[in-house]
Amino acid sequence: MLSPIDELREQITTHLTAFNRREVPPTGGVRRAAVTVCVLEDAERVPYTIVIRRAAHGRNPGQWALPGGRLDDGEQPVEAALRELAEETGVTGVEVAGLLDDFVADSGFVITPVVAFGGRQIPVADPREVASVHAVPLERFLAPGVPRWQGELLQMPLGPSIVIHAPTGAILWQFAEVALRGREQRVFDVVQPHWTRT
Repeated sequence: MLSPIDELREQITTHLTAFNRREVPPTGGVRRAAVTVCVLEDAERVPYTIVIRRAAHGRNPGQWALPGGRLDDGEQPVEAALRELAEETGVTGVEVAGLLDDFVADSGFVITPVVAFGGRQIPVADPREVASVHAVPLERFLAPGVPRWQGELLQMPLGPSIVIHAPTGAILWQFAEVALRGREQRVFDVVQPHWTRT
């Protein structure tokens, strides 16, 4: 008999396998990055994912994000996503469930989102890149009012002080719709606020 977390892994993997993801072909001159939507479980086996607050220095200082970063030379998106996850949060040994649509950010980066399961681990922020790591229970993604819209801007209110905009907010919205609900949802046309375009 499957445990609830095993059932969830099977369900998400099935949804992502059936999803015809939109991939931006690798071409010269395109800057590429990858992020991980990493599902972990707490001591009571309640599933959650992690979001990070970027350090006050470097790219996108102080912004909400998913663990991730640019691809190294010769690196594939999944490799990069899992490397960055390990570097920024210490989470390793994860199992990839699938990928969401590539998101073309206003900064010029093509971001590949990787969905993975990491079991019961305690993420720890690398202070060189990450100010803090925050747990968001998966049930929060399915709550009323998530997402919400402020004019043309998407907002993902995922905690008392966690409101995430595109591109990260768009990726998390697609995760909720495609991976959790099994729906077809595209997010390539979601507008980014000006402060996320660096």
